[in-house]
Amino acid sequence: MTESPQSLTGTPGGGAAAQFALSSDLISELLTSMRLRGVRYRRVHVGPRFGLNFDARPGRASFHFLAVGSAVLRTEDGTVHELSAGNAVFMPHGESHQLLSGPDMPVRSIDSFDAVTLSDSVCDVDACPSADPTPSAIFFNGSMEFDLGGMQGLSRLMPDVMLVDAEGKRYPGLMPILTSMRREVCAERVGFAGILARLAEVAAAMIVRGWIECGCDNSAGLVAALRDPRLACAILALHRRPGHHWTVAELAAECNVSRSVFADRFQTTIGMPPLRYATELRMLLAGQWLAQDTLPIQSVAQRLGYTSQAAFSRAFKRVTGRPPGASRDTARPKAAEEGD
Repeated sequence: MTESPQSLTGTPGGGAAAQFALSSDLISELLTSMRLRGVRYRRVHVGPRFGLNFDARPGRASFHFLAVGSAVLRTEDGTVHELSAGNAVFMPHGESHQLLSGPDMPVRSIDSFDAVTLSDSVCDVDACPSADPTPSAIFFNGSMEFDLGGMQGLSRLMPDVMLVDAEGKRYPGLMPILTSMRREVCAERVGFAGILARLAEVAAAMIVRGWIECGCDNSAGLVAALRDPRLACAILALHRRPGHHWTVAELAAECNVSRSVFADRFQTTIGMPPLRYATELRMLLAGQWLAQDTLPIQSVAQRLGYTSQAAFSRAFKRVTGRPPGASRDTARPKAAEEGD
């Protein structure tokens, strides 16, 4: 059970235990709102010498799991990471990168290879040359729109490459998931493609959770607030009840601190007043509900506690710079492009 707000301001020892419990609530909230949309997966077979290029896809994350063999991951800035069987990589920012058998290999776009459909979201790519029909490496690759809901700001703080040492302390419990993925990649049992896709989504969520639990690499701003017991209760309340029109006094009461202490701490840590954060959170959620869930504008307005669609539309345009209908209009061509 999560400790009461009062215990968060007590002794350092008790406060640490309570802060951990509270952060668990926040992590659960984050993972509940996390969505991997428009996911496309490939199972790729390659020969002993290969070089595959993955173009930049802003707004879409990449996931790689190396089931068999070894590879080199080279990022856009030239950084090289050695990968071995069982390693996984999550790249949240959609930057271009390459998977190679060695750093000097010529590269070819992964999109240039013929693909065989295995399921609705998974295809098979055989990049083995005719001279070496037996694959030397097999990996599972995913491209997806990475959506953290109201906590989307966290994604901008993530490193470009999140390389998984599945046996390390940051990712407890991930090894069985990756072991299961390796088994499904290699065994090709009935329905393996769908199971692989589900396992990959679980693995991505566990990687994100591990990064948060380990302090988000000491990133500032929102992360610092999530770890601050004087703010975390209020942020959790805002995300759980975005349709409530909070006052500063109500948010301070959630944290069991005075209004002035809360307001000053929030401004210092987040960089904006608490009510502005609440408004921007509502508009971020509104944009996602309009563009991705295709909810009617009136329904979104009601969800967020606005008395009229006109009042919501004015607030949305003031914060985002465009009317709410524009969010849905820009989402339509994007959805059509992903369906091609």
